[in-house]
Amino acid sequence: MDKSQVDQPLSPNSRRSFSFSSLRIKKRHNSNDEGVSMRRRGLRSFSSYRETSIQDRDLSQGFIDTGDQIKTGEQPRGNLISEVAEKKSSIPPGEDEVGRPGALKRFSAMWSSFRRGRKEKGKDPEPPEPLDPIEPQNVSRQHRYVSGQYFFEYLVVVSLKKTRDGSSYEPQITYQFPKRDTMARHQIEEEEKLLKAITLFSFPEGINWAPLTEYHSETFSFVLTGIDGSRKNGYCRRLLPGGKGARPPEAYCIISSLACFGLFSKIFDEVEKRRQISMAMIYPFMQKLREAQFPAPGHTVEIKSFIPESGTEIISLTRPLDSWLEHVNFAILFDCLTDEEVLLVFAAAVLERRIIFVADELGTLSQVIHAVAALLYPFTWQHTFIPIIPEILIDVVMAPTPYLLGVQKRLLHLVCDQSDLMVDLSEKKDKTFIFSMGGESSILPPKLQTEILESLSKRQNASTVEELNRVVSESFLYFFVRTVGHYAPYVKYSHGAQGVFEKRSFYKAINSKTTRHFVKKFIQTQMFDLFIQEVEKQQPGPQQGIFYRKIIEYQEKKKREKKNKH
Repeated sequence: MDKSQVDQPLSPNSRRSFSFSSLRIKKRHNSNDEGVSMRRRGLRSFSSYRETSIQDRDLSQGFIDTGDQIKTGEQPRGNLISEVAEKKSSIPPGEDEVGRPGALKRFSAMWSSFRRGRKEKGKDPEPPEPLDPIEPQNVSRQHRYVSGQYFFEYLVVVSLKKTRDGSSYEPQITYQFPKRDTMARHQIEEEEKLLKAITLFSFPEGINWAPLTEYHSETFSFVLTGIDGSRKNGYCRRLLPGGKGARPPEAYCIISSLACFGLFSKIFDEVEKRRQISMAMIYPFMQKLREAQFPAPGHTVEIKSFIPESGTEIISLTRPLDSWLEHVNFAILFDCLTDEEVLLVFAAAVLERRIIFVADELGTLSQVIHAVAALLYPFTWQHTFIPIIPEILIDVVMAPTPYLLGVQKRLLHLVCDQSDLMVDLSEKKDKTFIFSMGGESSILPPKLQTEILESLSKRQNASTVEELNRVVSESFLYFFVRTVGHYAPYVKYSHGAQGVFEKRSFYKAINSKTTRHFVKKFIQTQMFDLFIQEVEKQQPGPQQGIFYRKIIEYQEKKKREKKNKH
């Protein structure tokens, strides 16, 4: 569809609909590239428009009727939380099998909410109605905390309860902290939608559960994306509750705007320890935690908590110094894949292909997908990002836009041939790449592939998870330094106006033919586009951040090498 089609006026009896929109369309200030840029971001990204007659409009075709004319760049309506809530309560019995009527309809009725919208710079979602924090006693204490950030919004326990007819179990929230008694009506409605979404993602399998005598505890995470692009991170630990005889598992779920998997895993250890004594023991610990402010990178917060027969305990919660890696454990990624296989997955991700990961364990899926996204730093995955897809939402794999998705292996028959790359993470597998569109091995420049592999081999000397994470991250960070680290001089400023990136001059400045070929493709991605837009908005001069520091280090190293040659 060309731009002229989009700009055609609508007839009085027509409405405009859209489908599969997972990207944000942003107008560039570079007039020379404007036409190409708009087509690439809007139309080539499948943010498609079409006209349908009101009289014969059929929503089963997979479109959301907006009822209004959609302007270019406007956010789609609806969000993941509300759509999940409606979906759980509106699916008729008997329509939950493969090939069920309206499957694509239900999927696309919530598709736009899965988009991973980019947050406005410096704008973090705040937890609703936080308790008053403990005031800092002196200035030296203030730098240890992130202003306005608290550990969590909710802790809930999701239990499996028998349905009314007693034939099966369904997840229900049996404990919630904090309980909010004074809220406006719209706040109550939003909370109810959020809680319904939590039950779905806490038990995403969609299977008929039965009482168990043994169950292996597992920890995993999920992400809920709102209409404004804000993200809520869900951390879950499922285990068999205390008691005798067969019983169904239950899930502890923490909802937070903060991403720090390791830290929340430690919190779950403390919650689980108290749950074994009594559910009432959880409340005082979580109350103390909620009153504490979230520590800055590299710092620690201490929580005092009383446990019968043990007395008062001091729990230390420390954030990693490398804060961009605090939600990641690369060790799990390399346990599932070889170095060469990781490189192929990275190549597919860096060109924003559709990638599905398959595994038996929920924890493996969530950890690996977060790790792959972290390999892209300093760039950010801008598209659909669902570490664990509930079975009821499995139709999302049919989307034509880029995605990183996690699917349990027992659902493999539902997703075959739906992606550009399908990766098997399980221990017992015939081959790692179940499906591939091909060409992944030729995406990255050969010389730089060799350098990445050599750098990754150094992780064998790492003695801690933090050290291993740093080695892996810097291996791929250095790749971006080598390929696109020379961007700054090609952002031109004039008369105080916003900068303009000279794309053609930028890639023509690269001497290596193979590197130049890669960069010409990479600069067409959404992740690079939004990165460079942020640079254009900044004032000319030195920039902040580890990527810029690595660029300076590399440039100084090259100068020294050149000087030594002479």
